[in-house]
Amino acid sequence: MTDKPVLVTGAAGFIGHATAHRLLDRGERVVGIDNLNDYYETSLKEARLATLSSREGFVFHSGDIAAPNAVAALMREHGITRVVHLAAQAGVRYSIDNPFAYQHSNLAGHLAVMEACRHQPDFGHLVYASSSSVYGDRPMDGAGFKEDDAVDSPVSLYAATKRACELMSTAYAGLYGFPQTGLRFFTVYGPWGRPDMAYFGFTRKIMAGSPIEVYGEGRMARDFTYIDDIVDGIVGALDNPPETGTNRILNIGDSHPVGLMDMIATLENALGREATKIMRPMQPGDVTATYADVSALHALTGYKPKVMLAEGLGRFADWYRGYYGPK
Repeated sequence: MTDKPVLVTGAAGFIGHATAHRLLDRGERVVGIDNLNDYYETSLKEARLATLSSREGFVFHSGDIAAPNAVAALMREHGITRVVHLAAQAGVRYSIDNPFAYQHSNLAGHLAVMEACRHQPDFGHLVYASSSSVYGDRPMDGAGFKEDDAVDSPVSLYAATKRACELMSTAYAGLYGFPQTGLRFFTVYGPWGRPDMAYFGFTRKIMAGSPIEVYGEGRMARDFTYIDDIVDGIVGALDNPPETGTNRILNIGDSHPVGLMDMIATLENALGREATKIMRPMQPGDVTATYADVSALHALTGYKPKVMLAEGLGRFADWYRGYYGPK
């Protein structure tokens, strides 16, 4: 750690909120930036932000990370030498109908952050969010997806933008020298999560007594990773920058894929209610399965997921009832 604050982009988002809290917990100062867009309910983003704004050592700036001059000015003002860049337009399905949102937030936003970093004196480390979606639609063959696997067949624009960000970072690391780490997240879930995620949407419908739509006819599997475990990996990576001129790619997942129907059964148990299920075919942009090999992150930081799905969904169900009410 240094005495200079960490910039967390997307600080009102699910992962950004949790990461900022962890950094504050260990005595860091944190500068957060977020544009609080309406991709999902802004009230949830504002509620996350309220839990941070009351904490000593946290400063928030409302703004768009795709505005390069604003990001650079913010970094100069606070003497930023480390950045955890989590702001992005998320969601595979949303990218089908809203492609230019991904061009703006993911491509222009990532470029603006890198430009600000390269001009910042004594800049130390940029950690940024990539995604398991870069692996495309591929079968599980008994082994996890590895960072050096081929990633040249994205099945969604979202995945393509995340892969593009990785390539942009490789170019900038080589050109300008500052260390970067791209983290490929695998299906993050937990309290304060994103309402567009399947487990969250299922919960809303189950609690309302409405049927749920199960895409891929229930044959999909995901490497569900609890938010606290994700933050362990983010902070561990931040504390261990790669060599100068390097863009390092690391998976962060649970490394235990769970079938969609098994996840639903676990969620039903956590909620104490059974869902009425409507089976649907796979949607455009979806992938059959995700499965993280996390051996590289483990070797670097000792990363080892601690929260299994039943416990994690139980914590989410408790949070959901507390936040939205028991009904």
